[in-house]
Amino acid sequence: MKAIVVAEEAAGTAGMTPAERPEPQPAINDVVVRIHASGFVPTELEWPSTWTDRLDRDRTPSIPGHELAGVVSALGYGTTGLSVGQRVFGLTDWTRDGTLAEYAAVEARNLAPLPGDVEFTVGASLPISGLTAWQGLFQHGRLRAGQSVLAHGAAGAVGSMVTQLAREAGAYVIGTGRAADRQKAIDFGAQEFVDLENDALEEVGAVDLVFDVIGGDIGARSAGLVRAGGTLVSVVGPVAARPVDGLTVDFVVEADRAQLGEIVRRVRDGRLRTNIGRVAALHDAVAAFNPTERITGKTIISVRPQ
Repeated sequence: MKAIVVAEEAAGTAGMTPAERPEPQPAINDVVVRIHASGFVPTELEWPSTWTDRLDRDRTPSIPGHELAGVVSALGYGTTGLSVGQRVFGLTDWTRDGTLAEYAAVEARNLAPLPGDVEFTVGASLPISGLTAWQGLFQHGRLRAGQSVLAHGAAGAVGSMVTQLAREAGAYVIGTGRAADRQKAIDFGAQEFVDLENDALEEVGAVDLVFDVIGGDIGARSAGLVRAGGTLVSVVGPVAARPVDGLTVDFVVEADRAQLGEIVRRVRDGRLRTNIGRVAALHDAVAAFNPTERITGKTIISVRPQ
């Protein structure tokens, strides 16, 4: 099968290369998915799991990518809940070859049915962004109606999901980003916007929940904005600065079939819009992940024509 592989961490996305790899075989409780569209997060090239397996053994060259939408083509022994020919989408295991390929072997429990009226490119854009936003807001942030949310990177793939889901839950949302991101963040539902290049973040005042996708100095300063009893949720690793009288949670997103179902249901209802910045073919994937201009939103690889 055709795939994109990486062999050296130091090379980053520039080190991606097209290759021919054997088609995967399904293990117990696996399915093989004939991939139609795939998502990729550039930071995964910095994750140890991209380069080694669960026993810390080298597994390069690796196939990156962990988001997919496609059709089940084979079932492993003992697999239940899915069938050959079924449209699915989901999030693959971090330590196995990923989704920038024509086929991938995935644990069945990590996939959810993809309705026939949802395009594969849309399905592939949802797992990491949607699940990250859902779990950060509702599982870890315990968001309730009437609360306020500071959503960093509100024009990005995750931030735009955070903004929409928080608004739907009845929260007041303040988005942040670059000056050029203001209108896009407002279009996704932010009720205020802070230009992190020119505005004073501290003027936001106290909020109930900070959703941090940036880290560094922005994350540290954001801790001081969390009101008593509030929460700072981070997806960029351990947080050094913590709220004086609040909770800090840093987490890694997990696959969840029920949550994927809730997310795609909102897409179908028109309550949730995905944030795709670019769609490219598999043979153009290397160039797509090394753009010459800034792309706001998620890059999706269309592995097969719609």
